[in-house]
Formats: sequence, structure tokens, C-alpha cells
Amino acid sequence: MIPSRQMLTVTDHNRNFSAMTYVYPVVSRRAGGVSVGINLNPNNACNWHCAYCQVPGLVRGAAPEIDGAKLEAELRGFLDELIHGSFMQDHVPLEVRVIRDIAFSGNGEPTGSKDFDEIVGRVIAVRDAAGLAGVPIRLITNGSLVDRPYVQTALRHLAQAGGEVWFKFDAGTAADIARINGIDVDPQTHARRLALCASLCPTWVQTCVFRWDGALPSREQVDAYLDMLEMAGIAALKGVLLYGVARPSMQPEAAHLRQLTPDELEDIARQIRQRGASQGLDVSVSP
Repeated sequence: MIPSRQMLTVTDHNRNFSAMTYVYPVVSRRAGGVSVGINLNPNNACNWHCAYCQVPGLVRGAAPEIDGAKLEAELRGFLDELIHGSFMQDHVPLEVRVIRDIAFSGNGEPTGSKDFDEIVGRVIAVRDAAGLAGVPIRLITNGSLVDRPYVQTALRHLAQAGGEVWFKFDAGTAADIARINGIDVDPQTHARRLALCASLCPTWVQTCVFRWDGALPSREQVDAYLDMLEMAGIAALKGVLLYGVARPSMQPEAAHLRQLTPDELEDIARQIRQRGASQGLDVSVSP
């Protein structure tokens, strides 16, 4: 049951807003309108543990078994309501009443579903049947499973359908990745995953920045991050989506985090642009 006349905001991405299992609407500050979310992790399980994650009760794990028919029915019904019903008027501010994307995001890593490629195919078919072939399908991912064959097949299908990937890369050293993302990974390994992803589907890098215990990211930390983007191949990337923490973290690490000011965020964007200028790197900023 959708709450009567409750309005969506960029600071409230409540997965239970529409009371569906897999489909949920948000107003996305990065997409600039309504994003139709696909949540393949209703069990709140993820293989990463990011300090800024807004998922309550986050646990380590993978996506559960997905009821593909139910997901398809939920998406078909909700797109029909967006297009023909009163949802936009009742729940979306006037200035953002446009469908910007259908996004695999949700409460964990979506590519952890072993049926991910089949689900991508279902979502493409429902989107096209609704007359929304021009609306991009986005995969918002930590990129950790891109070396799996079923994920690579899904990425090719996304690319063929005009989709794209937003690939998480928050830091350039193993210590910073462990602190921010809660995983033990060689950043060069993750850079190779990024390169592979970009070779299969148009790919943006999504990077979250903030103060940690009051300290801004240092120039050395930004440079280490940029070293990894260069290793992946800046020219192959669509650009960087740089964003701050607009919504409170639900993780124990929340006490360490503080939001950057717009000027502080722009200063980091300037550093990234300077290094990537010769290769035409685009940097989009969302406070």
C-alpha cells in the first residue's frame, strides 16, 4: 500500500515505500528524477560493508532466490501506474516528474543473484513493452563479481539495450578500501575489474566522499584513487559520479562520517578533472 499523498525526496530512499518485494521508487539526485529501483537483496545481504550504507540490518551474504515472475509483475504494474496513474502527481515533486531510469540497486550487491542475466532480460522486456525503450537501465554495483561469466553476459545484454553501469570505486589504497568498504581487496585487482566492466558496457565510476573523523580526503588519497582509474583506462570510462553523504549511514561506522560542503566536494572534483583533463574525463558532482 503506497502512503496517501506522501512525497518522495532525495533524502528518503525507503525500500518499503510501495510495499512491493522487488520494485521501489526513489527520487534520485544523481539521475535527476524518478528512478525505478530493482532490489534483488530484500534479505539486506551484501558481500561488502560500506561505512556510508543506508541499509538497516545489513548482513554479509548474497542475494536470495528471486521470484522472477513476481518481479516482472511488480515492475509491469508500477510502470503502468507511473505512466497512466496518479503516482507522479501524488508522490513526486513537480520539478522531477520524469522517469529517469530503471536501476538495479537495492539493499545489497545485485550481481550476487545467480539469475542476474535472466532478470536483466525480463526487465528489458517489461521496459520495452511499456513504451520506455529510451529509458536507460542502470546497474549500480560494487563490481566485485564482474569476472563471473553470468555477470559478463548480463553486462553485454545491458549494453545492447542502451544500459550502463555505475561502478563503485571509493579509494585507491587497500587500507582505505578496507576502512570505507569493509573488504580486503588489492586496488589493482579492482581496477582490472573496472576495465573489464567498461569493455562490456558503458561504465561510470561512482565515488562517495566525506570527512572521516573530521579529516578531508588528502591529496595523496585522491592521487592514489586516480592512479587506479588511470590503470583501468580513463579513456574507456564515461566519467566519474562524485557524490557526498546526503542520507545518514545505518552502519556502526556512521560516527566517523561527516558530509562535505558543496565547496569541499567541488575542490575534490577539480583535482579529479585536472588529472583526467587530457583524456576528456567527465566529472559530475552531487552534494
